[in-house]
Amino acid sequence: MTAGADAPVLVGRDQELRVLLEALDRPPGVVMVEGEAGIGKTRLVREALARLPRDGRLVLSGACPPLREPFPYGPFFDVLHDLPVPSGLSPVCGALRPYLPEIAERLPPPCEPLDDHAAAAHRLFRAVAAFLTAVRPAVLVIEDLHWADDGTRDLIRFVTEHPPPGMTTVLTYRREDLPPGQQPLGLAHRRPAGSGLSLVTLGPLGTEDVRVLASALTGSPVPSDVAAELHARTAGIPFVLEESVRHAGLRCGPHAPVPALLGEAMGERTASLGAAALAAVHAAAVLTEPAEEALIGAVAGLSADAAADALGEALRAGVLFDLGRDRYGFRHGLAQQAVHDALLGPERRRLHGRAVAALEARPAPPLVRLAFHARLGGTPEGWRRYAENAARHAQDVGDTAVAVHLLEQLLDDPELPATDLARLALRLSRAAVIGLSHRRTARLLRRVVDESALPETVRGDIRLNLGLLLNNQAGDHLQGRLDTVRAVAELSGSPARAARGLAGLAMPLWGDDPYPLCVARIEEAERLAAAHGDEALRLAVRGNHLALRMSLGEPGVRAEAEASIAGAGSGRAVRMELARMCGNLADVAAWLGRDVEAEGFLAEGARTAAACRAPYLRSIIEATALRLDWSRGRWEGLDGRAGRLREVARGAWGVESEALLVQGLLAAARADWDAAEEHLGAAALADPGNTATPVYATAAGAAVRIRSARGRPAEAAELADEAVDRVARKGVWGWAADLVPAAVGARLRTGRAREARELTERFADAVRDRELPLAHAALPLCRALLARAEDPPGAADAFREAARAYAELSRPYDAARTTAAAYACSPEPDPGEGARAADELEHLGAVHDAARCRRALREHGSPRRTPAGRSPAAGVLSAREAEVARLAATGLTNREIAELLFLSPRTVEQHVARVLSKLDLPSRRHIPLPVRTDGAPGPRE
Repeated sequence: MTAGADAPVLVGRDQELRVLLEALDRPPGVVMVEGEAGIGKTRLVREALARLPRDGRLVLSGACPPLREPFPYGPFFDVLHDLPVPSGLSPVCGALRPYLPEIAERLPPPCEPLDDHAAAAHRLFRAVAAFLTAVRPAVLVIEDLHWADDGTRDLIRFVTEHPPPGMTTVLTYRREDLPPGQQPLGLAHRRPAGSGLSLVTLGPLGTEDVRVLASALTGSPVPSDVAAELHARTAGIPFVLEESVRHAGLRCGPHAPVPALLGEAMGERTASLGAAALAAVHAAAVLTEPAEEALIGAVAGLSADAAADALGEALRAGVLFDLGRDRYGFRHGLAQQAVHDALLGPERRRLHGRAVAALEARPAPPLVRLAFHARLGGTPEGWRRYAENAARHAQDVGDTAVAVHLLEQLLDDPELPATDLARLALRLSRAAVIGLSHRRTARLLRRVVDESALPETVRGDIRLNLGLLLNNQAGDHLQGRLDTVRAVAELSGSPARAARGLAGLAMPLWGDDPYPLCVARIEEAERLAAAHGDEALRLAVRGNHLALRMSLGEPGVRAEAEASIAGAGSGRAVRMELARMCGNLADVAAWLGRDVEAEGFLAEGARTAAACRAPYLRSIIEATALRLDWSRGRWEGLDGRAGRLREVARGAWGVESEALLVQGLLAAARADWDAAEEHLGAAALADPGNTATPVYATAAGAAVRIRSARGRPAEAAELADEAVDRVARKGVWGWAADLVPAAVGARLRTGRAREARELTERFADAVRDRELPLAHAALPLCRALLARAEDPPGAADAFREAARAYAELSRPYDAARTTAAAYACSPEPDPGEGARAADELEHLGAVHDAARCRRALREHGSPRRTPAGRSPAAGVLSAREAEVARLAATGLTNREIAELLFLSPRTVEQHVARVLSKLDLPSRRHIPLPVRTDGAPGPRE
């Protein structure tokens, strides 16, 4: 139970309560309630639920415990086993029988067992959703999501992305207690059609709100100066304020920090307790989470009768609370921590030792909690044993985050015996390569491989995983490849592991190794893997080989990949490699313009990666999905999704860089050039050596166009030359489909027509007879640019050829831009062609390109006119006003807009003034995108 749940009034939360109630009134949907400990999340949710109309909706409440045992889905089973079992349940609900023994006989017959972990998990998810559907309408509340295990997060995502009709899910969490860079649900929430999503963020109370709450707590008005003092001493956190006022009145020492005030309040509350009741309170504090009477009594050293009496006294005194289902604990974690911290060291260790003994006697001992209590109880051997067993179990059930966290703790122990070092380091290195966290792991593994005396093959195995971690998650490609090369040499006595290292080095994305060297490495890896009986190893090597061949545009790769997928086994290691292979093939296919193939591999990879609980692979797949949506013109909400992915994968550079790239491309298309250059620089251009080559090439192509548009042709040409040289060194020209046309244009603008022509022909030779559809669309664009420099009328057909190729690839932005170029240089321009291109660019939000196309229409004598009969009423913009509004909304100055539209700055100023007046906006910063001529501006992301 969280802070503020018993406050007499809800203070300072009117807006937040309104948002929550509106969401509850419009099911289905999800409400995320975010705030620090003690801020009043539970109080807000309870107030909203109390105000719901009596319409038959059930309120289903569960919570995630603070010590994450790798036993997923607990909050859901806590909810389900207290519900009446409805009639007519789907047969799939029989899968719930092993988890809900109390009601098993009332559930449908048991389902057939499944060997495939992914299929079993999916069936269980469907069963939970079917049960919830049968009890609708309902409000599902899951509290303390920051403590959720990966399985529970997966199930919450499934339920919220396939919401039962009439159900709203309310999730509370503390962002500061999430793993670094992680979203509350692990990945960004995908909102289904017709479902709402609301975020409620609770901050500290202001001084006036503190005064109101303190007055309600004391029953008399509190002066403003006292309220100011209370605010300063409690930081406006409702729970700390309540505890302080209730147990220390309005007295606040001038320098007392908030934790001390809370400690004093809890000290006063426990001072009147008898010895047995105080022992029960201390035991509850040591156990950290709500516990049953028998466990509290065992830790307190009390008999059954004495424990019952002691708990009764603690409950009557308001120190402990009955939290339901024979669970007793503190009203808030801060109260528990205050009591725990007040214990003297010897007493604290003794109680933690008793907790170990009591929990160890259970039929299914909770390993994470045992490790926690053994460590604080001063038994390092027991802590290491429990922690390693807990990490092993977490890996077995796919909870990678818990496994990595425990293994990091063990490896960071200065007293760790040397005999345990190699085993634990190897286990950590293997777990970390499929997770997102890497900083602490990389530091620990570096210390092990550099400073410890290890057998060479063990050192090589750890170093290989370290190299993969640095190369993939950390984005330190140079060091990662150095470690991988060295690991392959150290693994000469372990051909299977050497094959994995060679397969990793064969991926051509990073570094300057030319593709012939990559081919030699993957062929050697295939030879070593073929002599080994490990199916997962063979699939890993084959997946990298297929990705390399696809990058080079070799025919037949898709069929071979689909055959490998269809023939893959069902073991977890095999499914993990299958997810990796699908993710890599989707990534490569998307770079080459093979979007249909990319989406097919994405779907299979996403399903398999989710089942394997591999967060890094899932993030890679999401990054590829972002790029596909950019390419296909699905831009609505894309910037926000990219930003959320960056938060989820913070520190995992391979994912972050692609999300930044998408944000940079969006900003460039919308003429927000400062933001575009910032994002593109962060994605790739600031550190090319540690960026995947296709990310760098695409970012460089966009930056070349921006610098040219901003009147910096020399800078554009210099960057283009550097990027083309890197692609040429790699020899993988399919990645340069966005770069080469930009480089050809840059060379033409700086008087280097011969070099532009040579680059075009070199590109043509490199992509000839290869399955590189985006490159084949870019080639006529390069030739059109050359023709426009020499014979503009003759360039129109080449531009149209490129536009048709882009349209066939479902690349609307490229198709519209190229169509606009064809119209602009056509000797007999078709106004319909130009207008269609301008409309498509405006629909996408590419305001700069749309404005250039409209300017060409005017130059050809085809101005866009306001439809007949429409008067310039308030809220209705003329076509020119809408055009100016779109450009102003991107941050362009009046002078920049004037230059683009061939108007005077004064005229632009007048248009902007009319736009603000008609739309009733305070400034140009408030102009939303997209802007329509009917006066109904579309939503901004």
